[in-house]
Amino acid sequence: MRSFAEILKLAAKRKGGVAAIEKELPKVKSAKQLAAIPDDRWLSAMSRAIFQFGFNWQVVEKKWPGFEEAFHGFDLRRCAHLTDETMDKLLKDPRIIRNPPKVRSVQANALFLLQLAKEHGSIGKLVGDWPVDRYIDLVETFTKGGSRLGGTTAQYFLRSMGKESFILSRDVVAALIREGVVTKAPTAKKDLEKVQAAFNQWAKESGRPLTHISRILAMSVGD
Repeated sequence: MRSFAEILKLAAKRKGGVAAIEKELPKVKSAKQLAAIPDDRWLSAMSRAIFQFGFNWQVVEKKWPGFEEAFHGFDLRRCAHLTDETMDKLLKDPRIIRNPPKVRSVQANALFLLQLAKEHGSIGKLVGDWPVDRYIDLVETFTKGGSRLGGTTAQYFLRSMGKESFILSRDVVAALIREGVVTKAPTAKKDLEKVQAAFNQWAKESGRPLTHISRILAMSVGD
């Protein structure tokens, strides 16, 4: 496994220098900023990530104001207690993408988030306080407890909210394989532990957040 300084040089060579890379790095929110985000915004972002998976994201973005209206601003209690009649109406509502499993996931995830909020005070507090050196456990919390949050969906959801994170995208996985961290796309817990350890090491070396390390890894892939 190369040092992060060496990986940064690879990425800089591909992207036209470190300054060019810095311009592309997303912002990371503090624990305080994450804790201030209302619970309904977490359900909204979670649902958006779910609907974007397998769909043209631009179509989802264009229709999202309609989703907000149809799901009452993603109020957790209203979404958790949708009646069968309301659900049937939603599945015919032209304001949203009428994919039955994904529409039903909103109710399931509202129930899940209500339970998390009850246990931790709020979703933002839970996510904000979660130690980034155990980020894989946070992802597992959402993938196991939520609905349709497998693969990289939970990872993209957390990134969209500003949580310090890594996303196991195709390019990031290719970089991890190149560096000898794993030999294939990591799905088993033992491989995810190896990935977490590698990110923790690079974070210690560079002083950079996981989000930036993840993006730079992706940018280092290619000729």
